[in-house]
Amino acid sequence: MTDSQAPTGTGTNPTAPAPQGARTAADVVTPDLVARLTRGVAGSGRTANHTPFTGDKLADLPESTPDDVAAAFDTARAAQGAWARTPVRQRAAVLLRFHDLVLARQAEVLDLIQLETGKARLHAHEEVQAVAVAARHYGRKAPAYLKPRRHTGAVPTLTKVTELRQPRGVVGQIAPWNYPLELSVGDALPAFAAGNAVVMKPDTETCLTALWARDLLIEAGLPADVFQVVLGEGPVVGPELVKHADYVSFTGSTRTGREVAQGAAARLVGVSLELGGKNAMVVLDDADVEKAAAGAVRACFSSAGQLCISIERLYVHESVADAFLARFAARTKAMRLGTSLAYGADMGSLVGERQLETVTRHVEEAVAKGAKVVAGGVARPDIGPYFYEPTILDGVEAPMSVCTEETFGPVVSVYRFKDDDEVVERANSTPYGLNSSVWTKNARRGHALAARLRTGTVNINEGYAPAYGSVQSPMGGMKDSGLGRRHGSEGILKYTEAQTVAHQRLMPMAPSFGMDDEKYAKFMSVSLSAMKKLGLK
Repeated sequence: MTDSQAPTGTGTNPTAPAPQGARTAADVVTPDLVARLTRGVAGSGRTANHTPFTGDKLADLPESTPDDVAAAFDTARAAQGAWARTPVRQRAAVLLRFHDLVLARQAEVLDLIQLETGKARLHAHEEVQAVAVAARHYGRKAPAYLKPRRHTGAVPTLTKVTELRQPRGVVGQIAPWNYPLELSVGDALPAFAAGNAVVMKPDTETCLTALWARDLLIEAGLPADVFQVVLGEGPVVGPELVKHADYVSFTGSTRTGREVAQGAAARLVGVSLELGGKNAMVVLDDADVEKAAAGAVRACFSSAGQLCISIERLYVHESVADAFLARFAARTKAMRLGTSLAYGADMGSLVGERQLETVTRHVEEAVAKGAKVVAGGVARPDIGPYFYEPTILDGVEAPMSVCTEETFGPVVSVYRFKDDDEVVERANSTPYGLNSSVWTKNARRGHALAARLRTGTVNINEGYAPAYGSVQSPMGGMKDSGLGRRHGSEGILKYTEAQTVAHQRLMPMAPSFGMDDEKYAKFMSVSLSAMKKLGLK
């Protein structure tokens, strides 16, 4: 069924009512706000962004040319040196002040996130939570992560070695549209703490959120020139950003990620990539099916499934499949869809026509080839132009596109399995390896199965939030889901270059004190044997 053929107002999912006196896009995105947020954005052209709730234009925006991108890097590079010389505790203090400002002003950014992405407000709040946690973590831990470290030298006591962490310089960041607060400023925070400047290209359609975060960081004490933003079409601005950056941070599709990696490799600069996923949730035979069904709703339909780590494949043990599916379908059909800038809706809109086309194509093709729609399966133009009901498909088999391709929408396919070995093999049978989920009452069994899944994160008895929210631990993808990690020590050290400073004392690393070459060689051989016996590393 195409969008034009979809029934108007006859979908299963109810519409969440808007509260009386609800705010509108015009109330939030005022000319004064746009002028303030775009002040300083390098752009000699003009472009615009739109809200998925109605398709209407939100704001006119500057558009950057290649020359504008080069100028932004020049400005950032000129400011980066002084920022790097700022003591790390002072840099980290900016993040802690930003943390407080985000929480205090969250209503402002929640409105922007909803208007730019079409999310339900609760899902927008996930971004506020994630950014606050990252700001707190690196605000507290950056000095420890970056402090000079002493190591045993080549000759103990005679060689004094210190490992320093130097900022890379100017980080080029390409941020996606789906999480415009968390995946923009959330990734920039550790780069700033490490002493770098950042030139960011957010997606134009969701750039007001990123610009709001920049404005707040400057209020928190970040020098304005250290954080530059450029706007424009990805194929135009993206390569220019890679061309000038000292390190590249990218979140987006695997296809584009390969192009970014190739561009960075040609310049011998580092890159971190979080890319696509076809994430699996495994419900074992001993799982609490009621809790698993509730968790599946969160795992599959948060942000209308437009989340890199959301679940698109659901493997359920055949002994509990019917009971689980009945509960999951009932919860899914009861989800409320809505456009209000207020809490109450369970799911919002897809971001635009392209996502709606992909979702529609995947569902229609699966049904045509024999899959059954258990819930959803229709667009909801009665609510907004890009709304699509949360959808459960049963009987999905290869070569259906929804079986192997990333849908990135509110669609999940259910598969039955017989034993743990089978489900591990099937869950791993994808080129992606970003996130997975295991549901069981047996903790030991859950951990054992988790260790066999080839994904960067695994959540036991939840879909994605525990692993992602545990910011002291690394988060990222295996296989075609990316390179590098965000969060934890890796999330900040990637923005640095390791520098070893070795201070040789008393005697050189060469024949001395009257030793000829042969005596020196014997002396060093004896010394090396002694160091091994002493347990030195």
